[in-house]
Amino acid sequence: MRLKTKISFGLSFLFSIFLLVSGLGIYYLNLLSKDAEVVLRENNDSIEYAKEMLKILDEYRSLIDGDRRDEKLQTEKMTDFRQYLLLQEKNITEVGEKSLTNQLRDQYERLKNVEANAKIREISYKISALNNTLYKLMDLNRLAITRKNRLAKETAQQAIFLTAIITSICFLLAFSFVFNFPSYVANPILEMTESIKKIAHKDYSQQLRFNTGDEFEELADAFNLMTQQLNEYENSNLAQIIFEKQRTETIINNMTDPLIGLDEKNIILFVNNGGMEVLGQDKDKLVGKYAPDVALNNDLLRTLLTQNTDLKPLKIYANKRESYFEKEVLEIKSNDQSIGQVILLRDITDFQERDLAKTNFIATISHELKTPIAAIKMSLKLLENEGVGKLNEEQQKLIGQIKEDSQRLLKITGELLDLSQVESGNLQLKLAAVNPKLIVDYAIHTLQFQAEQKEVVLEAKIDSDLSDVYADFEKTTWVLINLLSNAIRYSPVDAKVIICAKDFDDKLLFSVKDLGSGIAKAHQEKIFEKFFQAPSTGQSNNGGVGLGLAISKEFINAQGGEIWVESVENEGATFWFSLKKIEPKLV
Repeated sequence: MRLKTKISFGLSFLFSIFLLVSGLGIYYLNLLSKDAEVVLRENNDSIEYAKEMLKILDEYRSLIDGDRRDEKLQTEKMTDFRQYLLLQEKNITEVGEKSLTNQLRDQYERLKNVEANAKIREISYKISALNNTLYKLMDLNRLAITRKNRLAKETAQQAIFLTAIITSICFLLAFSFVFNFPSYVANPILEMTESIKKIAHKDYSQQLRFNTGDEFEELADAFNLMTQQLNEYENSNLAQIIFEKQRTETIINNMTDPLIGLDEKNIILFVNNGGMEVLGQDKDKLVGKYAPDVALNNDLLRTLLTQNTDLKPLKIYANKRESYFEKEVLEIKSNDQSIGQVILLRDITDFQERDLAKTNFIATISHELKTPIAAIKMSLKLLENEGVGKLNEEQQKLIGQIKEDSQRLLKITGELLDLSQVESGNLQLKLAAVNPKLIVDYAIHTLQFQAEQKEVVLEAKIDSDLSDVYADFEKTTWVLINLLSNAIRYSPVDAKVIICAKDFDDKLLFSVKDLGSGIAKAHQEKIFEKFFQAPSTGQSNNGGVGLGLAISKEFINAQGGEIWVESVENEGATFWFSLKKIEPKLV
């Protein structure tokens, strides 16, 4: 039998009990109502008729007792008596009531046919006979009412008794049904719920047995088949999964670079030995914890969660020394949806130390080279003095060449010293309010002679009423001179180089635009890297080693500004840099 059919049967059973109890109550109520109606209607009517006839006889007696008889009133009273007698004849309901009614009819006829001159005694006798018969009729109906009332009470008691028995039986049946039927439906569900909970804890040995012949039995068969297949799958793959997990954990733990794995909710999934060492925390205090909560008491983890990847290397005490690490965040995705990330710290201590050694070496060599170069320049100046001796034309050319080479060497050593100063972190800035027009004028004045030799026109476009900038005057003019020098060098003869300065929001923009060969798109991103020189057309020697723009970027970034280039090949290039401006105070 299907579960739906069983539920329908159960509800029909409860409805049948309700109908049975309701029908039984209605039946006995109807029976009691009929008994009461009979008592009130039939017997009570007979008593009322008898009372009225007694009353009429008393009035009739009073009429014949007077000195004068009123025959008209006597006739009317007999007529009234006859009407009630007819009603009584139609309302005979009890045994013996018919004979009394017939007797009453005979006595009425005798009284009605008495002679007008009959004696009062004879008439009174006939009236008394009628009164006796009426009293007997009333007693008969009173006895009938008493008997019927007793029968009604017996019927009521019987109805109460039977209703109580049937109601008790129905209540017991309904209570048993209500108590057992929900358990019949709920127990299999509870049993299945407990089994599912055990399956969630990887107990695949669960089996259900429902011999109900309905959907529960079919569900149990399907559940048992599912657990059997899960058990087979678990036994066949569990060893392999455990082995792969252990192998993965071994690989992660043996990696020298610190690793921290997070899920999409920032819960720490794993930390290798290197990661625990740099964080200074044990595995049980990290794995399974919410990373921001751990970061509240761990400065390094807080830095790793908030620091951008484009910042400088992290300086961390690890491997019993101060080490340098480069942070890399690997996003883990599944079906184009992020499921976590791995924070990798690459140990670049050796590279950092080598870079520092290189920087120190370059600074030392550059510093040492400045002395002989200065001596060479001094010697060249003495040779050019005619007091030492007159030089021929060939010797003057050689001195001029040596002078240019020494000037170039002096520029290179100066750039190397600036670069070493930036890389070592010893860059000293003298920030103050500077008028941007002074910066532009100083740069143009410095390179005016070089531009005239190249027949290049320098044009300044400076907005009026520019705000002062918060900058280092020496470093900023160095940057602008470097950009302007490059623009002159790469510009064709009789070309124009435009220097601009203008306000833009809370910044002030400087730009140097030339009409040279431009910079290819592929080289624009690398143009500010150290020792990078973009290929140029018609320029065999640019007079540098590719450090000017790299140093310019460091100088501008150190002042909180930005530097970039916009160029179209064969159409020239425009170099931009921005600095924070100082808003004038309102008086």
